[in-house]
Amino acid sequence: MSTLLIIILSSVAMALIALVGLFTLILKEKVLRKIILPLVAFSAGALLGGAFLHMIPEAIIENGGVGNIFIWVLIGFSLFFLLEQFVHWHHCHKVLSEHKQPVTYLILIADGVHNFIGGLAIAGAFLIDIKVGMVTWLAAAAHEIPQELGDFGILIHGGWEKKKALFFNFLSALSIVLGGLVAYFLSTKINISFLLPFAAGNFIYIACSDLIPEVKHGCSIKNNILHFIFFLIGILLIFLVKFISI
Repeated sequence: MSTLLIIILSSVAMALIALVGLFTLILKEKVLRKIILPLVAFSAGALLGGAFLHMIPEAIIENGGVGNIFIWVLIGFSLFFLLEQFVHWHHCHKVLSEHKQPVTYLILIADGVHNFIGGLAIAGAFLIDIKVGMVTWLAAAAHEIPQELGDFGILIHGGWEKKKALFFNFLSALSIVLGGLVAYFLSTKINISFLLPFAAGNFIYIACSDLIPEVKHGCSIKNNILHFIFFLIGILLIFLVKFISI
């Protein structure tokens, strides 16, 4: 299977995660409230595991040394900080009635930008190494599930019909395919190895700025322990991928 086909298929699969909002039509809101924060903790662990256990080490190997790797990590980190400052957007992982002042179109635009950058990152990882690409995809997918549930909740609470919310959320997610294609065709012109540490910086920012703050102040010790366990499971899953042969 060609790398281009892998990039297209993985990008489309990631975009399809936007349809996870369908579960809000099946599950009761009470159940969603119980599972959303453990999912957030899990995705934080997966993102950090992907960044520190796979993406940064692979970037150093690919570069033949540290070089400018950590500069690109900082650039990736800083770009997402910049997005939040100027777009006034943050990843949201609450559901339905927890949203007080929904900004529906802003969420869709910001999510589209985020997904485009994600497409660049995932494609860049696959172009460097299939296994690293798989890890990057898994970490990003773990994050997309609670994020898309939250985005869908914002749209519904903002007065959108459920079918319309699902459709536009999916359209926004398709920008990941565009990002993947841009990365692939750029790779025929320039060295895109910088995308790996750049993506690692994205992952570190999302995990530490958006995800962990949502779960670190639980309402009980029991919930705090549960969230930490899910966080560790996210790291462990990504760590175990190291031992998968492709």
